[in-house]
Amino acid sequence: MACLSSPSTDPKSLPLGRIQVLKEGSQSLKKGPVVYWMFRDQRLKDNWALIHAVDQANKANVPVSIAFNLFDQFLGAKARQLGFMLKGLSELQRSIQDILQIPFFFFQGEAEETIPKFLEECGASLLVTDFSPLRQIRKCKDKICEKVSDSVTVHEVDAHNIVPVWVASQKLEYSAKTIRGKINKLLPEYLTDFPTLQPPNKKWDAMNQLIDWDSLIADVLRKGAEVPEIEWCEPGEIAAMEVLMGTKDGFLTKRLKNYSTDRNIPLKPRALSCLSPYLHFGQISGQRCALEARRFRKLHAQAVDTFLEELIIRRELADNFCYYQPHYDSLEGAWEWARKTLMDHASDKREHVYTMEQLEKAQTSDPLWNSSQLEMVHFGKMHGFMRMYWAKKILEWTKGPKEAIEICIHLNDKYEIDGRDPNGYVGCMWSICGVHDQGWRERPVFGKIRYMNYAGCKRKFDVDGYIAYIKRLVGETKKRKAESQHSQMKKQLRR
Repeated sequence: MACLSSPSTDPKSLPLGRIQVLKEGSQSLKKGPVVYWMFRDQRLKDNWALIHAVDQANKANVPVSIAFNLFDQFLGAKARQLGFMLKGLSELQRSIQDILQIPFFFFQGEAEETIPKFLEECGASLLVTDFSPLRQIRKCKDKICEKVSDSVTVHEVDAHNIVPVWVASQKLEYSAKTIRGKINKLLPEYLTDFPTLQPPNKKWDAMNQLIDWDSLIADVLRKGAEVPEIEWCEPGEIAAMEVLMGTKDGFLTKRLKNYSTDRNIPLKPRALSCLSPYLHFGQISGQRCALEARRFRKLHAQAVDTFLEELIIRRELADNFCYYQPHYDSLEGAWEWARKTLMDHASDKREHVYTMEQLEKAQTSDPLWNSSQLEMVHFGKMHGFMRMYWAKKILEWTKGPKEAIEICIHLNDKYEIDGRDPNGYVGCMWSICGVHDQGWRERPVFGKIRYMNYAGCKRKFDVDGYIAYIKRLVGETKKRKAESQHSQMKKQLRR
């Protein structure tokens, strides 16, 4: 079984390009502690933001702590997403305190209020944050910089991308083709092993903040019960490494060889890496995944190259889009040619027009689309090929492109375990607005946006087999849910 241990090499190897100074604090004779506000990269191992925070604390001979803020209903996250995240964080808190003796402070509410207040209370001189391109988090950081004392410096560290987003490119890239060469050129500098993370030299005065994880988790599960937890994916850093490198069913160790040939076949979900929930919540480092994958290249060159294209180029292209395009989740974020062609065809007659409620309940005339929607609702993950078909049909079946994008993103963020993510936004925008794609032969409704249909899917894979597979999957999920509810009722009656 994969296990947690501290990362490995020399603390001086943190490339300066990973760090952005969001606010330069005034020089003070008295140095206060360092606080790492953790958001996107929720792990101990292979975390450049944590490495930087400890390194800066040791250089100044001051203590360091980690602060995490649970936002109230962040972009509509439900029990599925919040339960997974909090269970991972409870494991993380134990690991950080046991291995590094770094205290972990947990806050609830708006981070622009809780984080500055904590910095003031502990007299911090440096706030380290990890990087997210989402505008809600960027606005929050701007407010934090305005609210903290003049003496506080704020550093942002891109611990998520292998090549930091602002280093890879200084502009909005048009496609994978335009960013691939830039990233590949920088990989020798940035795709390196991680330094050893030593415990901080100076200990925090009050180590243990008691966090009632069981109550927190029970609360989010109750409030977000509309979208229940998933069973196929165990949260946490140890589980993430098991999915990557495990001896029983690890992606690289057991399932890699068929990745390049089978990853686009919806009936073969195990051909995929199954790492997306862990990458989304930062429970595993994309850089660690790439480093381990390179070791298997002699055995499975094509599979490794295909995986690294998705892991590095496509993921970092998505961050590039959300970082440099403020309208990354609306029609305004499309290129001019795509906006024009979509608006030219916005009033075209649709064969079917469905409401949000009908789509959410999978009540369409297309059994293949209904199956993909049910896969997402009950399984928390839709196969990548089906997600393209699913989104394009929403464009075909709604009143216009603006509504199509809104519905697509709403459903994706509500049900996908890795929703509210640059990859999800770009996936919806690629399908509906042609982002990172090109113009195709013009047709009704779609204009020059790439078209997909049922007949094309039938040529590519066993559509009837997929529909039957999802029907079986949903039936088993509902049965387990009913058994669980029955068991809970029996327990309550015994009390």
